[in-house]
Amino acid sequence: MTLVQNHLQQLSGNRYGFFILATLFLAACSPKIKPVARKPEAPKEVTKTEKPAVKFEQASLSLLVPFRLNEIKLKTATKADVEKAAMAIDFYQGFKLGIDSAAATGQNFKLKVFDTQDNNTQIRELIDNGGLLGSNLIVGPVFPDGLKYITNYSISRNILVVNPLSAAHPDEFGNPNLISIVNNVDLHAEKIGNYISKNYNSANTVVVLINPKSASDEVMAKPLRLYFTGKGFTFQEYASVFSMEPKIIKGRNYVIMVSSSDRKFVVPTLDKLMKMKKAGFNATLFGHPDWMKQNYNIDQLQAFNTIISSSYKVDYTRPEVNAFIRKYRALFNFEPGEYSFKGFDVGFYFGKLLSAHGPEYQKYLTKDKYRGLQNSFRFEHHERLGYINTSLMLLRYKNFALNVIE
Repeated sequence: MTLVQNHLQQLSGNRYGFFILATLFLAACSPKIKPVARKPEAPKEVTKTEKPAVKFEQASLSLLVPFRLNEIKLKTATKADVEKAAMAIDFYQGFKLGIDSAAATGQNFKLKVFDTQDNNTQIRELIDNGGLLGSNLIVGPVFPDGLKYITNYSISRNILVVNPLSAAHPDEFGNPNLISIVNNVDLHAEKIGNYISKNYNSANTVVVLINPKSASDEVMAKPLRLYFTGKGFTFQEYASVFSMEPKIIKGRNYVIMVSSSDRKFVVPTLDKLMKMKKAGFNATLFGHPDWMKQNYNIDQLQAFNTIISSSYKVDYTRPEVNAFIRKYRALFNFEPGEYSFKGFDVGFYFGKLLSAHGPEYQKYLTKDKYRGLQNSFRFEHHERLGYINTSLMLLRYKNFALNVIE
């Protein structure tokens, strides 16, 4: 069974507002406590010098998410104000369903939920008040600043902390107890680079990096550039396809990687590539991972067999996906969104891990792989950076859909 404790801060001077919000977003998630029938176990012989094993009765998890209920004033709140909390609410509801599903194995769970308000002062008070004591696992905070703030506590108490949503590189935290769910940009670059290396002949292929060189563009460009250093491919870098066009060599295969997700740059880039294609230029295009969330001309993307890397994709043909959707609708009267799926996968995976292995679950993080509703987990351990999820997909635009090719 799952026992949920909500430690949400009330809205200052507005108890009525807090009651409505808590009822709307959290009361629907209140636990249904069901006794779990268990078969009696045969007693084991215990010698005088042998102590009986301590039974793992209950797994304790702490969830730290920024509901930001303190910011919402009920009488003046706009839709945008309420939506600030939507991500946290969706993740919480999905996470709770994941833990409930793991509890079906017979393990008892105690889930403590805290509103961090995206404020390190709240985290400090939580630590000082002992709210996290006894946790087998801490999930969150969800933003980098909060994750950095909790690092010392995680190390001093030797408690594993899950970074559930941030794609920040584990280098930023230096926490050997950190579990990074979202793939960092180095892993995306490596996935793309490995695919190109396996599928293209370096002797007659030109790899081109289109990089406008803003700070955000360079985040993706740097690891791609480093990957192809010394790989044997002819490697070229241009600020745009317009500056690349005069340098095209006839008879060579071209692979074009775009490091930008700025729509104002990407749209004219695709338009120009289509004009070049009509003039006889052919290439395979690799886009930025954020293109998955953006809306571009799919005919243009398909024309260049565009491939993007991604850590998540929901396959709506899978029975377990549709079962989750039906259950989510029935409980909350909403369609599950991206963060609902993410929350479920994190909750179910770690719930099952704790259920199967108890307090020793850390030893199995690199062994127990997981294919979730939206995310897959395959962790590698780094002595300084913690546990890093290396499971990534490559998706290709084809038949007006994104299809997994690897």
